[in-house]
Amino acid sequence: MSSIILTQTPSVRRLLLLLQLSFLLLLSSASNAVTPAGVPCRPDQAAALLRLKRSFTVTNNSVTAFQSWRAGTDCCGWEGVGCAAGAGANNGRAVTSLHLGDWGLESAGIDPALFELTSLEYLNLAYNNFGGSKIPSDGFERLIRLTHLNLSSSGFTGQVPASIGNLTSLVSLDLSTYFMIVEIPDDAYETLISQTANSIWLIEPNFETFISKLTNLRDLHLGYVDMSNSGAQWCDALANSSPNLQVISLPFCSISGPICRSLSLLQSLAALNLQHNNLSGPIPDFLSNLSNLSVLQLNHNELEGWVSPAIFGQKNLVTIDLHHNLGISGILPNFSADSRLEELLVGQTNFSGLIPSSIGNLKFLKQLDLGASGFFGELPSSIVVVDGEYNSSVSLPQIVVLYLPGCSMSKFPIFLRHQYEINGLDLSDNEINGTIPHWAWETWNYITLLGLSGNRFTSVGYDPLLPLQVDLLDLSNNMLEGSIPIPRGSSTSLKYSNNGFSSMPSNFSAHLRDVTFFMADGNEISGNIPLEFCSAKSLQLLDLSYNNFNGSISSCLMDSVSTLQVLNLKGNELHGVLPDDIKEGCSFQALDISGNLIEGKLPRSLVACKNLEVFDVGFNQISDTFPCWMSTLPRLQVIALRSNKFFGQVAQSAVEKNSCEFPAARIIDLASNNFSGPLPQDQWFKKLKSVMIGYSNTSLVMDHEVPRVGRYKFSTTITYKGSAVTLTKILRTFVFIDVSENKFHGSIPGTIGELILLHALNMSHNFLTGPIPSQLGHLNQLEALDMSSNELSRVIPQELASLDFLAILNLSYNKLDGRIPQSPHFSTFSSISFLGNKGLCGPPLSKGCSNTTSLNVIPSEKNPVDIVLFLSAGLGFGLGFAIAMVVAWGIPIRKRSTVRQRTL
Repeated sequence: MSSIILTQTPSVRRLLLLLQLSFLLLLSSASNAVTPAGVPCRPDQAAALLRLKRSFTVTNNSVTAFQSWRAGTDCCGWEGVGCAAGAGANNGRAVTSLHLGDWGLESAGIDPALFELTSLEYLNLAYNNFGGSKIPSDGFERLIRLTHLNLSSSGFTGQVPASIGNLTSLVSLDLSTYFMIVEIPDDAYETLISQTANSIWLIEPNFETFISKLTNLRDLHLGYVDMSNSGAQWCDALANSSPNLQVISLPFCSISGPICRSLSLLQSLAALNLQHNNLSGPIPDFLSNLSNLSVLQLNHNELEGWVSPAIFGQKNLVTIDLHHNLGISGILPNFSADSRLEELLVGQTNFSGLIPSSIGNLKFLKQLDLGASGFFGELPSSIVVVDGEYNSSVSLPQIVVLYLPGCSMSKFPIFLRHQYEINGLDLSDNEINGTIPHWAWETWNYITLLGLSGNRFTSVGYDPLLPLQVDLLDLSNNMLEGSIPIPRGSSTSLKYSNNGFSSMPSNFSAHLRDVTFFMADGNEISGNIPLEFCSAKSLQLLDLSYNNFNGSISSCLMDSVSTLQVLNLKGNELHGVLPDDIKEGCSFQALDISGNLIEGKLPRSLVACKNLEVFDVGFNQISDTFPCWMSTLPRLQVIALRSNKFFGQVAQSAVEKNSCEFPAARIIDLASNNFSGPLPQDQWFKKLKSVMIGYSNTSLVMDHEVPRVGRYKFSTTITYKGSAVTLTKILRTFVFIDVSENKFHGSIPGTIGELILLHALNMSHNFLTGPIPSQLGHLNQLEALDMSSNELSRVIPQELASLDFLAILNLSYNKLDGRIPQSPHFSTFSSISFLGNKGLCGPPLSKGCSNTTSLNVIPSEKNPVDIVLFLSAGLGFGLGFAIAMVVAWGIPIRKRSTVRQRTL
């Protein structure tokens, strides 16, 4: 069942704001009640506040800040300052509250002047920018009267000072970093988290000690404070030290262990937010006995076991969010008409059973997620959207987020025309056809996410320059035609892949100001690549592959866009030479210009791209020598030069011996060029360290990730005997070398046997002579071996028969002789693998051997079917890849001709 989520302002944040506002009102009233009329603030307090003022930088967002803070005036009347009577009225009033929250201030740290305000009871510095500075380790111990401390979302880093844990009067403590989650269910997109303070975290290494003296705490907010060192002790420490807690908010804190039974002692608990942690064990039944509980957020953990239905029946419960706990199970109860539930989220769990019709009783419901596969039945008519329509007799609330992916809808939901507060909309992977409604672009002024991919839309229904401002727009995988539409404002990600778009709008550079992802691959766009992309100063990824672009590649595209990390222009009609003016600081991680008509030489200025991992210029007309100079790029893993006009030897000169090492390379494709001379030995093959000792990076797939935007998987195309296989994702474990269709001669280096991680090796269609090295028997992970159409001689080494993972073998059209090695695995190869070797005999050939002495038979218990399955699953190719390779490698190879045919 697909997920349906209807969201308004999160209940937790609303509850917290109400609590803070109530306190401010009470504090203000109390201060005014005891303040003697006409008594100014103490001079020392005013002086400290003015020093504090000077420590801040006033930004454009806070131009009015501190306007009332002027020397010679009563500081008790300054904005954000509250006072009460001091030690004596004759000395003036003391500052008891300081509210500078959300003023847009910037500072390199908290000025010591703050700690001279020793009468402070309320301190709020939240939502300012302290630039990654540390919270002072000394000073807070002087503020012994402090009851409320709020330093949230202010860019502090480092360890939480122990002095804050000594403020025994604290009632409310907020050191959290605010986050906003835009989450698309069913993995249509990855979870997107927008976070202030640039992901700067505070650290609390000993939470048990820190919390031990905070016995008066009622509200605790530590979201994004790293508490991973606390183990499972955080829970008991919290319950035993602070028995009056009403709000516990610890999301993204890396806490682990179970939810301890001692939390049942917190009978005043109103909000429990533990989302996005590593919690395990069951959801305790005692939560249903906490009569004041209104918010329960346990999503994105590793909880398991049965969830008591009684939890959902709490009379004060407003939010219950258990989604993305794959190990929990349960059923939904019948909901009472007096339920106050606004948010009910149990998607991506093992919940099951009939969806109760009593959900229709939840008159305050704003967010619903029933995306668990065990549910069945229908939603009551008072809340569905059915095939684009809705029950007009029901008054729907103003929805903020609506996710309806994969719901088999064929019409655009008409009720959205009156939903003016939509901030996130996902209608992807449905069957909606025709034109996107004109009103869809005009109803909303700004929207974070608009996902319409995977439908059957044929027209955008609006001018190319859209009036809507959208952060993440996905129109990919439809049947849209005409000019690509560009939203106004500051989009981050624009995806138009796999449509029928034929042009780009004119003069759209102003709309690319903040774009980081731009994907328009798989369309029919022609003409020159627009120069507007050169002015996109935030652009990190540009994919225009598989279109009809022609003309040359502008130098500004490779030089001016300093942030560009992925450039994919594959499969167009681009010509001319590659620009050679790349500057220092080049950001390229992947550069794919394959499948074009590029000529000339490779640009030597690419040596400035120190982060380059994937370099693919295959299927062009580049005429150059082997690029030993690229060995200065330490992260280069994919070198694809296939089907060009490269010539000369590979790392054979004395100069190149020590300057042609590619220790990180894992995919090397030199096929179908004019390379000549002997294959490189010690100075090249032996330097491929990644093919010998593996890859230590924890990322299995080669990709590029932009926070909040998404992940782009690098791809490349490898070829077997004219059959191209596109690797839509490149596994770092896949090792491939192809030097076929060249003019290499001489013997095969035995050092290749040291490349023990090699999965595929193709040396076919060269002029190689001599024996097949027995050292190839060391390549235990080899799955494909092609040495056909050479002049190799002597016997096939018996060691090859021990390669149990070898699924593809082609030794045809050589000068091999003797008996074909025998083993249970080797006997699975057909005669096609050995054709054109007049001297070979024995199975699977029909020619018998005159020598009756049989070779040793190597036993094997592995099933050939298992080996083929390992090939397809282990490399991530799928069964189609294995079949394609069998077909491609199973065709008899023509005998060598002195004239080579080249196809592009």
